[in-house]
Amino acid sequence: MNIKNVVVIGSGTMGSGIAAQLCNANIPVTLLDLKTEISEKAKKKIIESRPPLLIDKNKINNIKVGNIEEDFDIIKKADWVVEAVVERINIKHNLYEKILKTRKKDSIISSNTSTIPLKILSEKMSDEDKKDFCITHFFNPVRYMGLLEIVSEDINDEKKINFLKNFCEESLGKGVIICKDTPGFLGNRVGVYAMQVAMTEAIKMKLDIEEADAVFGRPMGIPKTGVFGLYDLIGIDLMADVLKSFVKELPKSDVFHEVAEETPLIKNLIETGYTGRKGKGGFYRMNKKDGKKILEAINLISKDYFPSKKIDLNIGEKINLKELVSRNDKYGKYAWSVISKIILYASSLVPNVTKDYNNIDEAMRLGFNWTKGPFEMLEELGVKFFVEKDSQLKSNKFIKELYEKKTETFYEKRQIYTNLETLGKIKQSAKVNKNNKSAFIYDHKDYKIVEFNTKANTLDYDSMDALKKASDKNMIIINEGMQFSAGVNLNYVMDFAKEKNWKAIEKFIHHFQMTCKQLKYCNNIVVSAPSGLALGGGFEVLVQSDYVVAHTNIVTGLVETIVGLIPAGGGTTNMLWRWMQAQEAKKDPDFAPQKVFDIIGYGKTATSPIEAMPFKFLLEKDKSIMNRNKLLSASQDLIDEKKDGYKPPKQPTFKLSGSQVRGKMFQTLEKLFKEKKILEHGMEVGKKLAFVLSGGNTTVNKELSEDDMYALELDAFVKLIEMKKTQARIKHTLSTGKPLVN
Repeated sequence: MNIKNVVVIGSGTMGSGIAAQLCNANIPVTLLDLKTEISEKAKKKIIESRPPLLIDKNKINNIKVGNIEEDFDIIKKADWVVEAVVERINIKHNLYEKILKTRKKDSIISSNTSTIPLKILSEKMSDEDKKDFCITHFFNPVRYMGLLEIVSEDINDEKKINFLKNFCEESLGKGVIICKDTPGFLGNRVGVYAMQVAMTEAIKMKLDIEEADAVFGRPMGIPKTGVFGLYDLIGIDLMADVLKSFVKELPKSDVFHEVAEETPLIKNLIETGYTGRKGKGGFYRMNKKDGKKILEAINLISKDYFPSKKIDLNIGEKINLKELVSRNDKYGKYAWSVISKIILYASSLVPNVTKDYNNIDEAMRLGFNWTKGPFEMLEELGVKFFVEKDSQLKSNKFIKELYEKKTETFYEKRQIYTNLETLGKIKQSAKVNKNNKSAFIYDHKDYKIVEFNTKANTLDYDSMDALKKASDKNMIIINEGMQFSAGVNLNYVMDFAKEKNWKAIEKFIHHFQMTCKQLKYCNNIVVSAPSGLALGGGFEVLVQSDYVVAHTNIVTGLVETIVGLIPAGGGTTNMLWRWMQAQEAKKDPDFAPQKVFDIIGYGKTATSPIEAMPFKFLLEKDKSIMNRNKLLSASQDLIDEKKDGYKPPKQPTFKLSGSQVRGKMFQTLEKLFKEKKILEHGMEVGKKLAFVLSGGNTTVNKELSEDDMYALELDAFVKLIEMKKTQARIKHTLSTGKPLVN
C-alpha cells in the first residue's frame, strides 16, 4: 500500500499541525471540521503561524478544506484518516462509525488522542476494523517535536503498523516509537509525572518558581522553560484535564496519584482566567508599570505577583548531575528529590509499560527536548551512588537488579526505535577524543565527526581548535543538541571586553577566520549537518563547509548587527562572494555588496532550507533532510560520493567599487535614520558593515584577496566591540534574550 492522500478531521492546534506537516512532505491532505469556515481559518493560521509550521508558505496549496457534512465523501479516497477532534469519547465514537462506513478497504484510521486508551476508542468496532485502527500521538508543535507515538493492540495488522511507522519516519521526519496501550503511553507518562514532581517538590520545599525553573531546566538537561514556565506554555487548564485523565485511568497503587491532585492555587488560577500564555498569564505574567512591560512571577505562598528575578546557581557551562544533586543547599536537595523520583518512576514502568527502557529516554528526548532521559541520568550518576545516597530510597525491581549486579555501566544500545545509523548509536562505539572542553572529536570509519557541546553550542577558541584538529580527515560537523550553533559565545567575548583586552578578542576572531578558512581549503571534504539554530558564527561554519546537509527545521542567518557587531568569521566575505556569482552582479559591480548589505544589515534569517535558498544561505549543491536521524547517513553518503578526485575550491578575488557603492549604502542608512528605524548606533554599525562590503579604500580596478576581506571584517569587529553601545547591546541580549535598539 501507499499513502498518497490523507484526511485530517479536526482543525484545532493538533489537527492543523498534522495537516501542515503532511503539506511539508508534499502529501495532499484535506482538513475537515464542523464548518468549512473553521477549516479555512485554520488554514490561514497555519500560514501566519510563529514559529512557522510550513517549511515553505507555498506548501499550503497541498491543503484542501471542507466540512464533515458536505465533504465527508473525501474519506473514500483517503489512504489514511487522522481524527483530531475534541477529547470526548461519544463524539469520537460517532465519528468512527461514519468513517468506517465510508472509508475505502485497507485504509488506516488513527486518533491523535493523548489521554483516551485505544481499547476504549475502538470498543464499538468490529475485529476487522480494529486491525486498521491505532493511535498516532503527535507532539505539539508537530513540525518541531520529533516524537510520534503509535499505540497498537495485538489485534492490529502488524505489517500495516510497521508500514505507518516507516512512512512517518521517511516522509514526516518523525522519531516513531510503538507503544503499548497504557495511560499516557511513554512520553506523557514520564514527562507529565516529571513536571508534577518538580512542581509539588517546589511547593513542599518552599522554593520560588524562578528557583525551581532554574534547577529543573538546563542544569538537568531540560529546556530552560523549567516546570512553571512549561505549565504556562502548555496551558494550566489543559494540564489539569490531562491530570484528571491520569487519575481516572491509572490504578490507585501508582505513585502518580501522589502528585496528580489539583492544588488550590491551580484551581484559582484557572477560575480567574490565568491559564498560562494563552490567557492573562499563569505562574508568570507580563505586567505594565510606568509604560514598561515587566515579567512577574507568582509567589507560591502569598499568591501575589512580584517582578521576576534571575537565579544564578553558580554552575559552569557543563551539565554535571552528580555535582548538582550533591550540593548541600536547597538547590541540590531539590534537584535530588526531583531526579531520584523521576528515575524511580521511569524504572518502575519496565517491563509492564515497555520492555525497552531506552525508549523512555528517547521519548523524553524527542517529545520533551530533554538532553538525557531518566536512564541516561541514572547511568551518569552511577547505580551505586544512586542507591547509596539516600537510605530512605525505596528501590524497585529494576534498580535492585542493577545494584546487585554491581555493574559500572548498564546502558545498552541507544535509539533502538530506528534502524538508521545515527550519531547517538555511533557515539557508543567510535573512538572519541574528549580532551577539548567545547567539542568532542569521534573517529569513525574513514572520517571524523565533530560535536559541539557548549550551551546552545556557542563557539569559542576550543571549538575552533577541535575543527582544526579534525580537518586531517574528511569531516562531518553534527550534534544531538537542540541547536547546531547559536553563534560565537558572547559571554566569552565579553569577558575580554570587560578587561579591555582587545588583543585577545582580535586573536580569537583571527583564529576563527583561519580555522574556517582551513575547513574551506583543506584537502578533505567537510560536511556540516545542522538542525535547529545555525546563526552568526554557527552559520559561518556552514558557509565555509564544502556541503551542508540540513534538517528542514534549521534557522540560518547572520544576525550580528542586532548585537552591534558584523560577521567577522568569514561570513560577510563568503556571502559577498556567493552573491557576486549572480547574473545581475556580472553587469553591476555594486549589486552583490548592496544585496549582502541588506541581508546582513537587517539580520535576515530563514526558517527552513527552502527559505534559505533565495538568500544564498544554502546552495543547490546542499541537501535538505526531513528526518533528523538521517543527517549523519546522508552526510556519509555525500562524502562517499564526492571524495574520489576531490579538490578544494580556488581562492576568490574581489573587485569592489569602494566609496561609490558605500555612498549608496550610506544613503540607505540616512533614510532609515530619518524614519527612526535605526538610531545612532545602528548608523555606526551600518557604516562599518558598508565599509567592509565596499572593499574599504579601494576602486573597482583594484583586486582584493580573501585575506584582504578578512582583515576588513576583523578590523570592523574589533572597533565595534570596543564601543560602549555595542557592549550595552550584548549585555542586554544576554540578560533578556531581546535586542536593544540604541
